[in-house]
Amino acid sequence: MSWFLLFIAIAFEVAGTTCMKLSDGFSKLVPSVLLFVFYGISFAVFSIALKKGINLSAAYAIWCGIGMSLIAAIGIFYFGEPVTALKMGSIVFIILGVIGLSFCKVTG
Repeated sequence: MSWFLLFIAIAFEVAGTTCMKLSDGFSKLVPSVLLFVFYGISFAVFSIALKKGINLSAAYAIWCGIGMSLIAAIGIFYFGEPVTALKMGSIVFIILGVIGLSFCKVTG
């Protein structure tokens, strides 16, 4: 259950970050409001996931790593950001780091 909650928290964090871009510097009301709603839900669910037994250090690293990778993909595919070898290599390293952390003892 704690892993499910962690991935829910990641999804809401990614939605909040996407709304940050869509808000255009808080000049658009709906994405600006959703940014705070999604981040609030993300932090609340992340906190519950930690309470359920995932270690903070691994959970936060996984949350950030997967979130960054997903945001990079959204930036490339939705917002048309340029794809460079350095960007792709960096995303691979992030994913490898998340995989490495998943082999650590991350619960109780």
